[in-house]
Amino acid sequence: MGEENGSHKSARRKKGMNRRAKERDFGSGRDVFGKSSHGSGKHAKFLKGQDTKISKSPIIRKQVDPMTTKYFSDIANLFESNGVELEERSVICGNALEETIDKEYELATDYIISHILQSLLEGCDADHLCGFLRSCSRDFPLIAMDRSGSHVAETALRSIATHLQDEETYSAILETLTMICKVIVENPADLMYNCYGSHVLRRLLCLCKGVSLDSAEFQGTKSLTNVAERLNLKTSRANEHAHAQQNLGRGFPGLFKDLIAGILICTADDKTLLVDQFGSLVLQTVLKLLAGDDEELGQIIPILLGCNKETIAEGNTIEMTVGHEVKNLSIETSYSHLLEVILEVAPEYLYTDMFNKIFRNSLFEMSSHQCGSFVVQALISKARHQEQVVLIWEELGRKFKDLLEMGRSGVIASLIAASHRLHAHEHKCCQAIATAVCSADDPPACIVPRILFLDNYFCCQDPSSWKWPAGVKMHVMGSLILQAVFRCRNEYIQPFVASITSMEADHLMEAAKDSAGAHVIEAFLDSSASGKHKRKLILKLQGHYGELSMHSSGSFTLEKCVTASNVSLREDIVKELLVVRNELSRTKHGPHLLRKLDIHGYAYDPDQWRSRQASKQMAYNEFRAIFGSSRTKSSGDDSFPTDTDPPKPAFANIKQMRKEIDYRLSSTAQSLVKSDFKQHEQRAEHHSYKGNDLKKRKGPGEFSSTHLASKATEKGAKNKRPFNSFDNSDKKRRRMDDPAKVSKKKPKK
Repeated sequence: MGEENGSHKSARRKKGMNRRAKERDFGSGRDVFGKSSHGSGKHAKFLKGQDTKISKSPIIRKQVDPMTTKYFSDIANLFESNGVELEERSVICGNALEETIDKEYELATDYIISHILQSLLEGCDADHLCGFLRSCSRDFPLIAMDRSGSHVAETALRSIATHLQDEETYSAILETLTMICKVIVENPADLMYNCYGSHVLRRLLCLCKGVSLDSAEFQGTKSLTNVAERLNLKTSRANEHAHAQQNLGRGFPGLFKDLIAGILICTADDKTLLVDQFGSLVLQTVLKLLAGDDEELGQIIPILLGCNKETIAEGNTIEMTVGHEVKNLSIETSYSHLLEVILEVAPEYLYTDMFNKIFRNSLFEMSSHQCGSFVVQALISKARHQEQVVLIWEELGRKFKDLLEMGRSGVIASLIAASHRLHAHEHKCCQAIATAVCSADDPPACIVPRILFLDNYFCCQDPSSWKWPAGVKMHVMGSLILQAVFRCRNEYIQPFVASITSMEADHLMEAAKDSAGAHVIEAFLDSSASGKHKRKLILKLQGHYGELSMHSSGSFTLEKCVTASNVSLREDIVKELLVVRNELSRTKHGPHLLRKLDIHGYAYDPDQWRSRQASKQMAYNEFRAIFGSSRTKSSGDDSFPTDTDPPKPAFANIKQMRKEIDYRLSSTAQSLVKSDFKQHEQRAEHHSYKGNDLKKRKGPGEFSSTHLASKATEKGAKNKRPFNSFDNSDKKRRRMDDPAKVSKKKPKK
């Protein structure tokens, strides 16, 4: 492409004169909301309701000359031939980068040469890497906004991250990033609106903060981890940012604050960045990187909610007037994602203000909208106090059926999880979900099946005639609701226990083979329900244990069944798995399941297997009786019952438990003694004995049984493996005791 209206650099400089700000110190970490000498600048406005921005004059790129193209092609061919050593490769990369001076933009935005540049940036040293970035610092935003150039920019930032641990290069990297950040904050909107530039800017923010550039949390994708945290299925990620920062280094706090200052000034002037897809992603990354910094978040979040800087300076965090505007914007997909992150990272005092001044008395209205419902879920999952759960219940508690009919089951799941976490209205939530799917005229047995097929049930024209839909995939959110219910106390979940235990065997099998249904069964077997009810469900699967074990999801359910079973029922399960042992061993999950249930041990010696299971069960019951929590002791019927459910033996102290363990250890040691003694006697009949090892025996060809017994007992007590008679280190011990393998060297006199 030829040159048009002058070079791209002159065009860029001319454009920059209209928006250049006064020089200011970078890396100083000035207050984000202090008076700034930043020029106002004209940002590209995002027209609401349109997918395109106001057109800007295109940047004309010079065509790469043929000699330069051939030069970089030769380098690429040289690297592909693998004929360059590692030290030479670094030198070649550095020399090649020197040839890019004053041509960085043209080369980085060339589709073919950009790939070669990435290899050069990955293989060069820190000096040449920083030199390349300093040389193209004025063009860095243009490179970052190009389809090919953005990959070059990201590769450069990723390569810089590998040198952060080196103190000698830290100052050079700081100087380089300062030049780049100084150019970016002149008008960060260009990068924020651009799909490629937004990604590069997010990586630059992560680098300046000192966290991993490739962390999935900062890629803008909404993972299932958020759902797991909201439903108490996973612990919060409070310390992940600090851990990632320790891995990369100290970062660049001054540059990080200056970048945020430029982004916020731009956002305050151009509110459409809040509803833009890529601008919202940048702001979400800023909030996640500031998680835990309540002081900074207390000033940034009100600006993102639309509050005036004057009001913030006076100490009023959120104005009552912004609530209506925030609720209107929450139906925008990008802004709803931003609101979710705001609620996740907001300090407690700010969350309380948002709850009272923005969301209160509007929860059902917001839940009715698809995007707004996710904001409500984030609000509920981050509730701090019981009083807040009570207020949420007052608005949504009597609307469960309406929410389910609208497909807003996630709101209900979040409320049940929050009520369980804060112990507020757990019983009412369980009653409400049961009433929503089962009227007074319906049998209670239909509760769990209908929740497993929420969409199918509520889409039915005549719900009263609804039947189990064979072959239909179960509802994921319905499964999560049931999992949340089964974490509640036993007296609250009785209708659900009665429903799941009255399901037909075929329906249970279908649920166990479905991943969503399998999680529900596992949650029930882990719940505080009585062992009697759990065994009732397990017995319905009898005759299908082998079939169930062949499914990946069913194998986990089978493990839970074994844990909740008594010894005789456990043996029935093992017998069925023994029939399919060969087929099961060829599956991906089969070997683990065979080891877990000790199928091979049962096949070798069933009596010894029963003895081990009984000992494990007794040790478990005694351990729980001594160290178990108050909830475990008061839960009524235990989930690890014996055959006849006798009263658990109550021991006065731990010594009696130790006696049982010592007894098992001694019995194992005796078996080791017998096997070792026989083997050594057989070997002694065919070998002659020399050396110092003769002193350990009674005579030639004869071992001391007392010596062997003491060695075997010593070994058994050391390893403390009463139920495993084989040890890898036993071979080494036998080689040392075997006189045929003792060194033939004569002892020194």
